Amino acid sequence: MKKNLLCTICSVVAFLLIFASTGLSDGSVQAEQAFKKAFPNVPYDSIKPGPVKGIYEVSKGADLIYFFPENDLLFVGEIVDKTGRSLTDEQKGQLLVNNVKKIPLDKAVRIGSGKQTIIEFTDPDCPYCRRAAAFLETVKDITRYVFFFPLPSHKDAENKIKYIFCSSDMGKGYEDAMKGRLDTQKYTVCKKQEAADRLALHKEIGARIGVNGTPMFIINGKDLVVGANFPAMQAALGIEAAKPAEDPKGADTPAKNK
Repeated sequence: MKKNLLCTICSVVAFLLIFASTGLSDGSVQAEQAFKKAFPNVPYDSIKPGPVKGIYEVSKGADLIYFFPENDLLFVGEIVDKTGRSLTDEQKGQLLVNNVKKIPLDKAVRIGSGKQTIIEFTDPDCPYCRRAAAFLETVKDITRYVFFFPLPSHKDAENKIKYIFCSSDMGKGYEDAMKGRLDTQKYTVCKKQEAADRLALHKEIGARIGVNGTPMFIINGKDLVVGANFPAMQAALGIEAAKPAEDPKGADTPAKNK
């Protein structure tokens, strides 16, 4: 009797372990199999249960679509709750933060050596970016990892970024660009291939993780702030800091610069 009971318990435990390890408890494995069969040419990184029962989130980078396994349907759009909160935007933000953890920080322009970290995507010709840079000058004890994501409408931005990359002190080059000292265009345009390659890498990193506007900040590896939103940045850093006279919360995006 005891032997039979022991065998039964072992079988149940083994079944539960298999159940948990394969993810069958939430149906993700079956959903993924159904998705690959129905949409074999649609790339994805992961598939997991969505905010509504029977719907699964299909992510690729920071892009998000929804899959209905029951009817083999895809939904490209936004899910909003009754309060007006976009569940889709929230999840996209989390995906972006998770993707940022994979980027090579050694390829960024590093400014400062404080305990708190800020990963920054910026454009030297973006007015919101410049105001955010002025704000961050007032913040102590931070380390900034700056990546550049110039918008096509900013015609001189790429030359300014290459100037920064070719500077003996890239932090000083960044400061010159963000304070408008290069706007006269009286600077030597860097022709080094390594600067062009580094810029291409920055743009590729931004596109891969889903950046579509500047400035954008990931603070301490977990808080996403889009735009020159100084109160949100202060809250994420847990500080009180002086801010510039103007306090815009917007961001430069391709849509704004058509």
